[in-house]
Amino acid sequence: MKAEIIAVTNQKGGVGKSTTAEALAEGLHIRGYKTLLIDLDPQGSLTLSAGADITKPTSYDFLTGKTAAHEVIQKRNSQNEFKHRADIIPANGTLATLDVALAADISKHKRLKKKIAPLISEYDYIIIDTPPALGIHTLNALSAATGVLITIRADIFSLQGMEQLCGTIGAVVEDNNPSLEPTGVLLTQHNPRTVIGREMTEMAKERAAEIGTFVYDTVIRECVALVEAQSNQQSIYDYAPNSNASADYSAFVDEFLRRKGGGNG
Repeated sequence: MKAEIIAVTNQKGGVGKSTTAEALAEGLHIRGYKTLLIDLDPQGSLTLSAGADITKPTSYDFLTGKTAAHEVIQKRNSQNEFKHRADIIPANGTLATLDVALAADISKHKRLKKKIAPLISEYDYIIIDTPPALGIHTLNALSAATGVLITIRADIFSLQGMEQLCGTIGAVVEDNNPSLEPTGVLLTQHNPRTVIGREMTEMAKERAAEIGTFVYDTVIRECVALVEAQSNQQSIYDYAPNSNASADYSAFVDEFLRRKGGGNG
């Protein structure tokens, strides 16, 4: 077994990136796949919403070599309140100083790939959340990943962020990770009934095709239950199983697996 490593990213913020990373990981876990979440965003939004213990070692300690890979993973199946949740490597603000901490390492953008090597035989999927900017964190994620999931809203700024990201992906593929491939584009916070929503969906499909990928048929509708679930540190599937968000993300996970040949959804 060798894990699929999916970086969830966009260089534009506010596009449901962390929410999607968590929902994808938890959805895969629910379906029986052994899944690890890695938070590489110094803001730590995913860590907070996932209810991870921020007093324990984080991805910073892991990447700088202060803590071994297996020691930094929080195996939440052993904790009653999180027994249905994926494993996680959390993050906190210290991660913002990673570039400085690794200044002497000429291959610092490949640090994650090296550090997670002992883990890829133990998981089916490793899902990486990245910050909404190009930097050492995102480059590490792209250098380690086998696939990139791009999240966007139906607006011109998200499309611009997607285009910028695709240039970065191309550079990473050429320089150090030739196996990296786009794993589709997911529309989030979406209202398909509006004219602008429909127009932007078509534009997203055109842009995705230009870079050799696709837009998922499933879209994630706006839903207040997502914010409430995060505030309560619960997955959307546990907090509001009958909500639009739970239905949408569940359908997305099924489509994700189906397109990869790993599910019947």
